[in-house]
Amino acid sequence: MDNLKKGNHLVRIDQGELVGYTFYGLELIHQKGQPGWSHSDTEMFPVIGPTAETAYRVQVSKGNAIQDQHGLLRELKYQPLEVSANAASYRKSYTAGTIVKNSKYPNKSPMQYLMWPYSFDFTKEFELNDEGLSIAFKLSGDLDMPYMLGYHPAFNLTADKPLLQAGTLEITLDEVMEAGSQALEVPGISEIVLLDQCKVQIKTKGFDNFMLWTEVPNMICIEPVTYYPYSRPQQFLHDGFDYLGREGKTYSVNIIPQK
Repeated sequence: MDNLKKGNHLVRIDQGELVGYTFYGLELIHQKGQPGWSHSDTEMFPVIGPTAETAYRVQVSKGNAIQDQHGLLRELKYQPLEVSANAASYRKSYTAGTIVKNSKYPNKSPMQYLMWPYSFDFTKEFELNDEGLSIAFKLSGDLDMPYMLGYHPAFNLTADKPLLQAGTLEITLDEVMEAGSQALEVPGISEIVLLDQCKVQIKTKGFDNFMLWTEVPNMICIEPVTYYPYSRPQQFLHDGFDYLGREGKTYSVNIIPQK
């Protein structure tokens, strides 16, 4: 476990996963073992959304990739790069064509193995400052590699009626729960504010869309995404791809709590 501390902010990271963030003693992150989800954060890459209706095949220029829901990145392990008092970085690397075991098989998926026909490096960097926690995602890999990216953190809820603000839009927890497994789309937005045990701003660069998901009242996933995958049939999932340039790409999420 890696611990970052700055003033009244304390962050806990377990093998690249943000498992805790306390602010003045308030736990902002959903804890494993609590109802709702078995994780506290993860990344969706190189696809977002389900692939069952296309027999787990995703059309790319190098043929059909084999991908389960939200991609194969989550099946790889982070390797630590650097850890200091208020910063930490981790990397996942993948070589094109490598077969990856699918942890959802056989209980939640018929696909035992996954594959992606492009090589990439995916670096996750945490930095804690006086304002809050900055998380950067740095992508590099094969030129013109298609990809989607989503960050999937789960926030702890304690209030009877938590509220989310997205620009002039106010969203209740009931509205998110009514959206079901497809998640509630919040397009064209780079910042969302969660009003619960304290005010938490989630500010992003590079994503410009959010999905909101939960099935329980004690947590909510506030997910910045490059593409909302449920706006079209799965057969058109490839229409949501961005393409990697020679210089790579960086995305960021800032979690800023306020009393």
